[in-house]
Order: sequence, then C-alpha cells, then structure tokens
Amino acid sequence: MAVGRFGLVQRLSKGKNWLRRLISALIVTACVVIVGMIIDAVNAVIIMLHFVFIFMLCGLITRIIKRIRKKEFKIYWQGWTAIIGSIAYLSVGAFLCYNVWQTDYSLTTDKQISGLKVAVFADSHVGTTFGGEGFSKHMETIMEQNPDIVLIPGDYVDDDTTRENMIESCAALGRMKPKYGVWFAYGNHDKGYYGSEHRGFSAEDLENELKKNGVHVMIDDVETVDNICIVGRKDKSVDRDRKPLSGLLEGVDDDKYIIVMDHEPNDYDAEAETKADLVVSGHTHGGQLFPVTYFGEWFGINDAVYGYERLHDTDFIVTSGISDWAIKFKTGTKSEYVMINVN
Repeated sequence: MAVGRFGLVQRLSKGKNWLRRLISALIVTACVVIVGMIIDAVNAVIIMLHFVFIFMLCGLITRIIKRIRKKEFKIYWQGWTAIIGSIAYLSVGAFLCYNVWQTDYSLTTDKQISGLKVAVFADSHVGTTFGGEGFSKHMETIMEQNPDIVLIPGDYVDDDTTRENMIESCAALGRMKPKYGVWFAYGNHDKGYYGSEHRGFSAEDLENELKKNGVHVMIDDVETVDNICIVGRKDKSVDRDRKPLSGLLEGVDDDKYIIVMDHEPNDYDAEAETKADLVVSGHTHGGQLFPVTYFGEWFGINDAVYGYERLHDTDFIVTSGISDWAIKFKTGTKSEYVMINVN
C-alpha cells in the first residue's frame, strides 16, 4: 500500500509486511472516519478519491524524474507531494465553494425594455455551505446591485435543509423587494426525496412560506409584468407530465420579453424553437469537480454545463449555483450569483 512506504510506517512495522499493511489500513481507516465525523461521509469519500487521483499523478511524475536522474529518491516524494497537493487542491476547492462571486452578462434585444437588470441564483441548497443567516447576507449583497427582478431556477432547498433555515431564508426573500418581484421555479431537490419527516417541512410548507413572503411560485406557469413575460417550468426529472414550452407560450404576445426558468439545462433545441428570449438554468453546479466538469455535456446528460450560448434567437445561461448539494468542494468552477443586463 502507498501509505506503507512512509518512513514512520516502515519503522513501526520492523520489516514485517503483514504489520505494514495492517498499520497502513488502520491509518487510512482512521483518516476516513475522522474526516467523516468532522464533515460527513460523502465528503470523506470525495477527499479520499482526490488523494488517490493526485497520488497516482505524483507517482507518474516521480517515475519520469527517476528515469531522467537514474537513481532513487531518499525521500518518499510521491507520498509527501500527494498529501501536500491534496490539501492545497481541496483547500482551494473549499474556498471556491464557500465564497460567492458575481458573474455579469450583457444581452441585447429589439424588444421594448429599458435597461432590464435580472438577478439569478440557483442551487442554494440552504444548509450546505450556509444556513438561513448566511443566505440572508447573500441576498443583501444581491440587492445592493439594485436588480429589477430576481429569479430562482430551482434547488433552493433540499433534504438536508432544516425547517428553521427554510423559514429564515424565505423571510430574506421577502425583504428583497425588487421592482418586478422574486420568482421561483422548482428544481429536483426542492420537494424532497425522503418525505417531510426527514427535514421537518413538506413541499406545501415551502410553497406556503415562499408565497407568504411575496415570492411568485411558478409550476408550469406564465405571468406578465409590464413588458416582461416570466415562465417557470416544472423540473424535467421530477415532473414527467410537464408541458412543452411551446404550449406554455401559446397566446403570449411576441412583443413581450420572455424569460424562462428551467432548472435543468437539457431542452435547448425545443426551447430555441419557441419565442423565448432568455432561458436561465442551474442544476449542473458548473461541473462541480475537475476532471468530471464537462462529463454531463459530453455524454448528453445536459445541453450545457455552464455559461452562455445563443441558439437561434434565444439566449441560454447556466449558473454554477450560489452553493452546492452535499459536496463542499468546487474544483472545476466556483459559487456565484448572476447579474444579466438586458438592453
């Protein structure tokens, strides 16, 4: 085992291979258990997988260097660089996950809207990297940008969100007061997978709390304010009976600037064939972890993983999310909220 090559383990095992393997196994098990107790089991596994990947990479590099220098190292560089590299890499990943950046986009339209400023955040998964108080502070930061409208395309909460954090977060949304209001569409986690007993509130409780705080809850719904039309689609993976966007937009005035919230970015072709002007999504967490960042796009799970693209006359934006589900690291992206200026 790799751990057995460290000098301390070799000295403790006194040349006995069975003892070296046992000590190595105990060290690895202890590390996983301790990290699991400090954080949780999911992140303990993520940390170990990163260590294995970085250890293998360091092993390849040290073998190449040994062939060049044609002699063995006196220090177990593969192990030490793997440990230091893993700590540094995952520390950066935690920093990118727990801290939140603003990402700006500028769009143009021929429709009659004057300097519309749209704030978008998805995948807050309240309780993962911040609770209700932290969520409130992020909402204050967003409102400092004076958006005209705030959109939440899904995964606002999940099964690990407590009732208290949900209520406090909804109250924070109620204090925002943008010109055209706050709008919410469900993601795959919002209604919960394990029932209300697990997290202390039901999907109905969530909806009631959002509405009590003035949030427009959109479930395959279409509403118009001034010259803007907002559409909130059901989540594709949860609600198989959701209506096609073309059906939702029947009868909508073409002169309206049409914004669609669709949690999962995987209906681009059909959406681009409609008269929608802008589609905003989340769900992918920007690819989450390198090197799997773009696997969802490469294997056709999603039409996009992150960022902006335009198809026909429709603009599509996928945000990496303001937080994260379960995993407390982002090594292929960063946490963000989005500000879209439409002129």
